[in-house]
Amino acid sequence: MIKRFLFIFIFLLQLSFAQQLLVAESEGMSYIVEEVAGLDDVPWAMAFVEPDKIVITKRSGSLVLFSPDTRKSEKITGAPKVLSGGQGGLMDVALPPGYKKGGWIYFTYSKSIDGEGATTLARAKLVDKSLAQWQDLLVSKSTTDTYRHYGGRIAFDGEGHLFLSVGERGERPNGQDLTTHAGSILRLKMDGSAADNNPFISDKKVLPEIYSYGHRNPQGLSYDFKNKRLWSNEHGPRGGDEINLVLPGKNYGWPEVSHGKEYWGPFDVGDAEERADVEPAIKVYIPSIAPSCLLYYSGDAFPGWQGNLFSGALKLMHLNRVTLNNEGQAIAEERMLDDLDERIRGIAQSPQGLIYLSTDSGRILRIKPNKK
Repeated sequence: MIKRFLFIFIFLLQLSFAQQLLVAESEGMSYIVEEVAGLDDVPWAMAFVEPDKIVITKRSGSLVLFSPDTRKSEKITGAPKVLSGGQGGLMDVALPPGYKKGGWIYFTYSKSIDGEGATTLARAKLVDKSLAQWQDLLVSKSTTDTYRHYGGRIAFDGEGHLFLSVGERGERPNGQDLTTHAGSILRLKMDGSAADNNPFISDKKVLPEIYSYGHRNPQGLSYDFKNKRLWSNEHGPRGGDEINLVLPGKNYGWPEVSHGKEYWGPFDVGDAEERADVEPAIKVYIPSIAPSCLLYYSGDAFPGWQGNLFSGALKLMHLNRVTLNNEGQAIAEERMLDDLDERIRGIAQSPQGLIYLSTDSGRILRIKPNKK
């Protein structure tokens, strides 16, 4: 009996400490990175539906409800069939401000339309461990036969609107074509219809949902509620990844203006790196880091990081922290967690202000203060 209790004690002790991966410092703060889960697929996005309950989407089309405290993971049923392949599948999950248990949860996924993929916005309610009342709110006009550049991130402004990023779907001219949703960031009402005061709402030649255009593949969206700013990061080609402050009606240049090079040779993409009628990026990455997600940090757990942007990096495998000044200019950068050699796919801020990350290898990581 004593041996049995000793075994259980040692097991629990190992469970508590074996997952710690890294201890480091930033802005005078010590923090710990620990692994809290390992999943069997690419966990694309995360959202806290309760202080200790996270909905996690998997790119192949399934979802789980995960508790970081108990390490218990339960399957969620009721997801639609997704077009899974390449960069497509079940993508983002996001909660509107003021979310309460049983309320609408928003999702994006790649939907098959006659065999071609379309970035799609949907919503459903979580009832027990099942999604109920699933609604496709917007099947974007973005279909191509490629399996890349879906975009698919969601952000809310707290004023009854949501933003949806849509990549140019592997077709460069889409970035400057306002008759397609591809290559744009959309601004919608909560039911998926176009916001009433969108910048092109009165122009019959432009899709009314479009808020900004000239984007290649915006992989991260995050809203700064204090300053009412929408932030996006996006993939350039070979070089030229960007962080953008997204403004209504602005052109962000792709594919005519870019800091990137062609994949097949040392030649510039587009005609210029900057142009007077194109909104410049607030930060450009050369070489590319391949950004995957974006968080404007507003929590209390790390006071020194408040107002910073965090981007996951796929190619250069790190967490990229960018310091902004009061005018929204990028003034400093730190590359964190590069020793982990992980492609960071998703990011979320917990109600306690901790930072959660998902990786393409299936790991769920947590960054918390190191209380010495």
